[in-house]
Amino acid sequence: MYYIGIDLGGTNIAAGIVDEEGKIIKKGTVPTGAHRHYSEILKDMADLSLNLVKECGLSLDDIHSVGIGSPGTPDNEKGMILYSNNIVFLNVPMREEIQKYIPKPVNIENDANCAAYGEYIAGGAKGTRISVTITLGTGIGGGVIIDGKIYTGAHHAGAELGHMVICVDGEQCTCGRRGCWEAYASATALIRMTREAAARDINGTIMKLVGGDISKIDAKTAFDAKRMGDSTGAAIVDRYVKYLAEGLVNVCNIFEPEVICVGGGVSKEGEYLLGPVREYVYEKFYCKQITPPKIIPAVLGNDAGIIGAALLAKQI
Repeated sequence: MYYIGIDLGGTNIAAGIVDEEGKIIKKGTVPTGAHRHYSEILKDMADLSLNLVKECGLSLDDIHSVGIGSPGTPDNEKGMILYSNNIVFLNVPMREEIQKYIPKPVNIENDANCAAYGEYIAGGAKGTRISVTITLGTGIGGGVIIDGKIYTGAHHAGAELGHMVICVDGEQCTCGRRGCWEAYASATALIRMTREAAARDINGTIMKLVGGDISKIDAKTAFDAKRMGDSTGAAIVDRYVKYLAEGLVNVCNIFEPEVICVGGGVSKEGEYLLGPVREYVYEKFYCKQITPPKIIPAVLGNDAGIIGAALLAKQI
């Protein structure tokens, strides 16, 4: 049998056909268009999945179930997403909508939890008892695995690590609060900081990198500028590293995991990002008398959410 895994992100929808061994045999992406009505987004999720099934030469008879990783708070019993702030969902009947197009069992889980489970089963957290996976994207997702199980809290709204406040009365977050970690250390926050700096230095390296078009600045631009020896780029990256590391110190002090897997687009910077992050975290980590958690790139990369969602659906 095969399983469909869907990773719904603020920018892109990613889906894959996953086999019994947890390997993706075919995957694809389409833009999310997060501003749209949920019914349009969910139809695109289903259409992408059905196209992948067809491209694999399979039929729905070969598909056991569908696993969906979505931002926000899921109620898998009711088949709903109760709330999400970056993709504005409120009491969205996700299972019912998907089953209009794919009449198979559907499991719904938080997207970062799916990534964390994927890393635990087949990635960088394999063989650990306690692990945390952080995804740096439109927001910051956090997934916690304890003794092989996803920690979800009393009502499946736990481990929203991106919404711990690291700066009281700080930057506005899309959740409504100010100073949330994701308002400082998500890819979105990094882009905002880079654009603000570029606007103050219109003749600088950053603007030259994007041909004078500030809208082309992405999460990689400041790192590229720093690699070129640009002081503005270096200042942005250093500030971003501090914000990211401060949140990770909190994660370490709360959960004391064996490993923290860092995924999402920004994590592609690898050691250029994680080297200084590790140095900062280990300096600030509360108990210096114990071995600090390993901080590593997510081994499965952007596939973690697809694999985790599919493997959770396999348990149906």
